[in-house]
Amino acid sequence: MVMGQPFSGNMKKALAGIRRINLEGLRWRVFDAKGQVLGRLASQISTVVQGKDKPTYTPNREEGDMCIVLNAKDICVTGRKLTDKFYRWHTGYIGHLKERSLKDQMAKDPTEVIRKAVLRMLPRNKLRDDRDRKLRIFAGDEHPFGDRPLEPYVMPPRQVRELRPRTRRAMIRAEKKAEQQQQGTNNTSKRKKNKDVEEEAVST
Repeated sequence: MVMGQPFSGNMKKALAGIRRINLEGLRWRVFDAKGQVLGRLASQISTVVQGKDKPTYTPNREEGDMCIVLNAKDICVTGRKLTDKFYRWHTGYIGHLKERSLKDQMAKDPTEVIRKAVLRMLPRNKLRDDRDRKLRIFAGDEHPFGDRPLEPYVMPPRQVRELRPRTRRAMIRAEKKAEQQQQGTNNTSKRKKNKDVEEEAVST
């Protein structure tokens, strides 16, 4: 995170709506999106921006903290979502259904990818706009909030679910089959090598 050098991005966009937020008593949480999976990061951000990580959480009150997300251009996705996931919208004209793949959206504006993922995890109520204002996303590691008391957010460790017995047995069978094939190819190459040596000995 670059603290010393000035912010070189769009300052008007970065500070838009900041005056409408009551910043008294709020914490400034910093999320580093570099190498993080999109959905897992968005779920943690939505929890913090709603204030669900506080013991004083109330569904009808806005008590979430400020969330600053850095390195949005380095976010990761699993599977083939980069080419198979599409964002669709309609202009209002007949037949004007537009779509854009996740790969194209990342090239155009990677901050909107995280914003859409977080907003679609929030309840559709009157507090949604206020929570959206508390979310500040930047493509790089520069931001204009260096004078604030920032707190880096530590992502929780990923909990890997145990494989089902049937899946585990299938993986063990596949590994044994691969080992047998490898041993078979090695034995074949050894036999061929020995045969070549015997033929050379006979010819001499």
